[in-house]
Amino acid sequence: MSVTDFTLPGTVWVASDIHLARQVPETCRVFYAFLAEAAVHADALILAGDIFDAWIGDDAAIHNPEPWLQEAIGHLSATAQKIPLFIGHGNRDFLMGSDLAGLLGATLMPDATLFHTDAGPIHISHGDELCTHDVPFQRFRKVSHHPLVKRLFLALPLRLRRAIARRARKTSMHAHGTKPMYLMDVAHEAISDVFRKHPALIHMVHGHTHKPKCHQFEDQGTQRCRWVLPDWEWDHPPFRGGYLSISAAGVSMHDFAAPAHTHDQAV
Repeated sequence: MSVTDFTLPGTVWVASDIHLARQVPETCRVFYAFLAEAAVHADALILAGDIFDAWIGDDAAIHNPEPWLQEAIGHLSATAQKIPLFIGHGNRDFLMGSDLAGLLGATLMPDATLFHTDAGPIHISHGDELCTHDVPFQRFRKVSHHPLVKRLFLALPLRLRRAIARRARKTSMHAHGTKPMYLMDVAHEAISDVFRKHPALIHMVHGHTHKPKCHQFEDQGTQRCRWVLPDWEWDHPPFRGGYLSISAAGVSMHDFAAPAHTHDQAV
């Protein structure tokens, strides 16, 4: 997998797995508050995949988008007008393309990106590509990401694409409930491969697994850190959401507190 480099000085915030959708209005509202905070306190924002719970094509956002999607586009583009915004593909929204990035004023990241920050080089991806023990998922991922398959899907009418996405979501939820846990986590070999390709790398960041933690370990005689980003959920308990901050002071994980007017029952 090829890796693209970006240089981002200052304070960089990273989040993923927000899963914006019509069905999660509270999660959307809390995330929009987060975007407003990022625009004030961060010098750049990286959203590392699964920004949307499903993405059926950029045309759905450009031509008469649903109200919830129009609102999401408005908040994301407002953020991009204030600070650099990077958006990356997740397993749910891998069909995001250059048209959406242009609409938002954002930069569409490759699936694996190396950011040169004040805390040093940091490898950022969604993380689904690291779950190599799940062979059926990786096979599906390879086929569904093929340019020809994507073109064929995007040529279908929007209504049919929405129906396919709903069915795929139900199938995915069923599979998630029956698969052994180790299949849905990253593989140590895949992690080691990233550090082997980038010997100077200390930090790597990904989402996807919804298991936020800083994993510290030794690899090739060097202490490494693998940061797992949290998912966002403010419509059903347990309520949660957070982000990573990267600066000259280092790398740290933060919970994001919902605005006081949202989810009074969570206080």
